[in-house]
Amino acid sequence: MSINLILLCLIIFALVLIVKKIYLDTSSNDNRESLYQFKEQIVEKLNDDSLKKQQDLYEFKTDLFQQQQESMLGLHKIIESRLDSISNKVQEDLEKGFKKSNETFQGVIERLAKIDEAQKKIESLSTNVVSLQDVLTDKKSRGIFGEVQLSNLLSSVFGDKSDKVYKTQHLLSNGKIVDAALFLPEPIGLICVDSKFPLENYKRLVSVTSDSSQKAQFAKEFSKNVRKHIDDIASKYIITNETADQAILFLPAEAIFAEIHAYHSDIVEYANQKKIWLASPTTFLATLTTVQSVLLNLERNKYMSVMHEEINKLGDEFTRYEERWNKLAKHLGTVSKDVDDIHITTNKISGRFQKIMTVDIENSEFLSERG
Repeated sequence: MSINLILLCLIIFALVLIVKKIYLDTSSNDNRESLYQFKEQIVEKLNDDSLKKQQDLYEFKTDLFQQQQESMLGLHKIIESRLDSISNKVQEDLEKGFKKSNETFQGVIERLAKIDEAQKKIESLSTNVVSLQDVLTDKKSRGIFGEVQLSNLLSSVFGDKSDKVYKTQHLLSNGKIVDAALFLPEPIGLICVDSKFPLENYKRLVSVTSDSSQKAQFAKEFSKNVRKHIDDIASKYIITNETADQAILFLPAEAIFAEIHAYHSDIVEYANQKKIWLASPTTFLATLTTVQSVLLNLERNKYMSVMHEEINKLGDEFTRYEERWNKLAKHLGTVSKDVDDIHITTNKISGRFQKIMTVDIENSEFLSERG
């Protein structure tokens, strides 16, 4: 719009200059009148142009406003569509998030329930452990516990009923009853296994951490206690011409066995001198497994010797069979030769008879010559 106004002003200015020049050059009244008329026409033309320009400007403003309204409406629709899409996406994400959060929360609740249940079991187990400790404080109860554990290990390897291999609470000739007896083949023979559980001194020993003198005193008492058990087994369960010259001291606690071998080598050496072998549940199970393998190999060797003896007998029988077969074959060869000779003679006799039977007596040349 500003450019059109500038052009219009320039045109008016040019016309004014032309009119002025014409007016100056014209001296007659007619020319003035014509100039006036021309001026009026120009003014009228300018007014018409101005009205038209105003009308065009108004139409342009109207069209521009309408286009702006249409553009705004289109933009508003696009924005509303985008906002709806974003809202739906956000709603969907929120629903998924709520669902996952709910699942996670449910999982947490289930895990808390399991943890609570496990906590109850741990509390119950702690109660049972305390009860077991209370039971093991009694010497007789510890002895029964060791005997039961020893019996379970034997039955787990050899079975519940295997009197040929082991026997619990076995009575010896000296009147002593051993917790278990293993019946092994010679030259080992009967091995006695006795369960001992030196718990009091062991607990005192491991409970001391800072006082070295007190710890040394408890270690001395613990060693004395174990040595006494070794002496008891050596004197009660090793009998000449009845048992083996060795026996087994079964310790039903792995911790005590580890303590002895780790920090009390003097006890191990003393037991070796007395031919008493220390065994924990793990090492005793390994020993029993080895014994089982040895017994199985002995049984296999026994059956192998029987099979070898029977095979040798079968070889002798086959040798006799071969000799007798050769004799029979020789006799059969002689008989076969005699049969062949008889067969040849039979053929000759058959040939003679055939010739005799085919002779024509009436046409015989011998008869014709004599006639």
